[in-house]
Amino acid sequence: MNTIIMLFLISLLILVHELGHFFAARMFGVRVSKFGFGLPIGPTLFKTKWGDTEILVHAFLLGGYVSFPDDEEKEEEAKKALEEKAGKTPKEDKEEDKKDVLPMNSPERFRNKKPWQKAIIVSAGVFMNVIFAIFLTIFAAAWYHKLPTGTSDVFIKEIVAENNTSNILKADIKPGDKIKSINGIDVTSTYKFIFVVQNSKYFDGLADSKIVTKKIEDLKRLNPNVDFENIIKKGTALKLPAAEAEKPLRVTESVASGYEKYKSSEIVLTKEETELRDEIENKTSLVLKEDIEPESLAKALSDTYKPITIVLDRDGKEIVLNNIYTDKSGVLGLRLETRENFTPTNTPKEIITNSINYLWQSTKLMGYGLWQLVTGKIPMSEMHGIVVITKVGSDIIETYGMLNGLLLTAIISIDLAIINLLPIPALDGGHLMFLALEKILGRELDEKITEGIGRFFFLLLIILMVYVIFNDIFALVTHKF
Repeated sequence: MNTIIMLFLISLLILVHELGHFFAARMFGVRVSKFGFGLPIGPTLFKTKWGDTEILVHAFLLGGYVSFPDDEEKEEEAKKALEEKAGKTPKEDKEEDKKDVLPMNSPERFRNKKPWQKAIIVSAGVFMNVIFAIFLTIFAAAWYHKLPTGTSDVFIKEIVAENNTSNILKADIKPGDKIKSINGIDVTSTYKFIFVVQNSKYFDGLADSKIVTKKIEDLKRLNPNVDFENIIKKGTALKLPAAEAEKPLRVTESVASGYEKYKSSEIVLTKEETELRDEIENKTSLVLKEDIEPESLAKALSDTYKPITIVLDRDGKEIVLNNIYTDKSGVLGLRLETRENFTPTNTPKEIITNSINYLWQSTKLMGYGLWQLVTGKIPMSEMHGIVVITKVGSDIIETYGMLNGLLLTAIISIDLAIINLLPIPALDGGHLMFLALEKILGRELDEKITEGIGRFFFLLLIILMVYVIFNDIFALVTHKF
């Protein structure tokens, strides 16, 4: 049921967007030939006529469109040209179809409108998405009398003792303690806490180059009769330096929050080096079973654990836990409890100001995420679409209730507006870009060029859509979401 609700909400966003174009066009007296829900790929599920406008519902529901007589005639001309090229005789237009053809100078044609009118019609979908997002947020704030702040308080719910090889059991920690920070990062979500813990894993298969250099010096000091400038021969007896902690994990707030991809600068151990690391654990000496590079031995000695510092709040008293480490699977053995923080929206002023603030903060985060994607800091494999959005939205409604489902829809509506404003041909922003160029040049652009560019980028968008859907399906199959 939650999946159906989420699909309905997303479909509503597409409908609202296209209605924006439709009503703006009619406001300026532009005839709308077709109002399509979904993209004209595959069969048409439903078709009817409303005045001069043909209403269509396509099987491929991921999108929508509004087309004008200019578009329809160009499409017909293209079909006839293809038929002629294939040696076929183009079909003659029926008499009733000829009656519907508008004169080229008709004020009902989009092309005959002033540039500022065209711009309003083109951007009306984006405007409607923004207005709809504001409406949804204000409605949710007024109905539920609260809005999430985007942060949560994280508490210790339970300490797991069974099969726990981390040192958390020896630490001063109790159920009910609030986690304030981890490695200097404020814990405002379970994601941050888990991110630091999992990337501080005991035996993570990584080694710091400075520690590797230090371990070679330690080996030289403990074994002065061994030549560490060349390969160490099989059968050589070595004294091993004591194991010591690595450097604590230090990342930015953006990385810890998941807004930026984490990239470690450490050296990755080979399979042989990890096997040697496991063999020499807790040992003070070693007799080599085979020849080995000194650096490989040093790398095996360097991979231990990254110490974690956790700051707790217990009834107003601050408790600092130092040198905490996980087990070899990256688990501390803590069950967490999250309590989402809300801001009240009881008065009209609180409803309006907090709703606008909520949307503004969400918009900034989306803009930042888009920039990270464009600059390559977030890989394309992390790009997801309607399949994952529906799954995540359904889970959010089930876990947190309809308030968060409505707010997610509002955020998606803003996201849809931002994406559509990008200056990419085949999107609203691309049409606005062409209109701006016409204004600057003082003349209309060559239709063949603009249409060719538009078709090329439309094809790219379809390819991107297929790629995103594949990403979504793969993410769901691999239980990423």
